[in-house]
Amino acid sequence: MAIRINAVAGQFYDASPGNCLEAINLMRPPALPPGVRIEDLPEKIVAGIVPHAGWVFSGELALAVFDTIQKRQSVDTFIIFGAVHSVRTPKALLYDHGQWSSPLGTIDVDENLSESLYNACPQLIKKDCAGHSREHSIEVQIPFIQHLFKNASIVPIMVPPIDGADDIGRAAARVIQRSDKNIICIASTDLTHYGPSYSYSPMGIGPEALKWAKETNDQFFINLAVTMQADKLVESARLYGSACGAGAVAAAVAAASELGANKGIVTGHTTSAEIMRERFNQASEDSVGYAGIVF
Repeated sequence: MAIRINAVAGQFYDASPGNCLEAINLMRPPALPPGVRIEDLPEKIVAGIVPHAGWVFSGELALAVFDTIQKRQSVDTFIIFGAVHSVRTPKALLYDHGQWSSPLGTIDVDENLSESLYNACPQLIKKDCAGHSREHSIEVQIPFIQHLFKNASIVPIMVPPIDGADDIGRAAARVIQRSDKNIICIASTDLTHYGPSYSYSPMGIGPEALKWAKETNDQFFINLAVTMQADKLVESARLYGSACGAGAVAAAVAAASELGANKGIVTGHTTSAEIMRERFNQASEDSVGYAGIVF
């Protein structure tokens, strides 16, 4: 059986099983944004968006999305639409068989659902397990799923920012509608990568520029997602540099819309610069945005 070995344990999150589990247990989900109440969140969740930086920066936001799902429903399989950082590909790359490993053990790939997803959209999906070997955007979510959903399986699929990304999501929705399993779609993305380290600083350097990156550039992309405008997400990120996983988000938002969601709810939004200042009392010219959203 093929096993995808974790590639970024010890970098993005702890490689020790005990320390990894302790880190999850110590995380405290952030307070909901002003004006959002717990009763505003969907009673039945069909999809979510999570960030994928190192856990010290974005783990609490990601865990909050999974925790919200766990409090509302059981899940048999997560279809995880990942960003694409480590390879070049004109198609989505599907990990279609075997298992994934993390410090908390192994988790099965739902091979039947993977095959159904591939058959629903073969023109935009390629079976390619090797392409996942160094990609972190899906991997950093695996321990959260293993901890909160003991019997769940996964369908990992990396979705590049291609024009047909939303069609992949609609294909996933059709597969879900034909299944008797409880299936949730998850998109993994970070938001604006701003500052000298990322060669992206259209508003200059300094606190006001970082404020613009979060409150204007991130927010424009978030607004497209929560208003279900799946067809605009890839082009928006391409124009404004507002998300590294725009293809993944387009797929998840399109799937959510097909599955009956009519809006998304933001469960949290922060940046690496804010976390550096609040937790470590350090200033930074660079910043990456992170958001959690449920549909």
